[in-house]
Amino acid sequence: MEGPIYKILLFMRRRQGMTRTAFRDYYEAHHVPLALKSSNGLYRYVRRYLEPLPRVETGTGEDLGYDVITELWFTNEQIFKGTVKYLSTTILADEIIADELMLFDRAACRMATAMEYVNEIG
Repeated sequence: MEGPIYKILLFMRRRQGMTRTAFRDYYEAHHVPLALKSSNGLYRYVRRYLEPLPRVETGTGEDLGYDVITELWFTNEQIFKGTVKYLSTTILADEIIADELMLFDRAACRMATAMEYVNEIG
């Protein structure tokens, strides 16, 4: 794709007591359809579920702090900026907040933006 891709990155942690498998299953079956229903101008919606790997020094897989990095992709800069403003200044709809409480440790979630350029290497 030519031109920049504008991204909102959501770093999310699962709620206390929820397994990684239950988290992933609930996110995909319940939260994704809800999020898509209220998304406008989105080009791509990506969830990257994180699995800690053992460190060479300790041999253990330590907590990464987040369980998923969600990417909201936009090709339109104005829609991207509007969405960033909405997510950072507006309280979400009650339906979304109720669903997030079933899934996330909302206090631990973080948001960032990125503008990405990609070169395909073939």
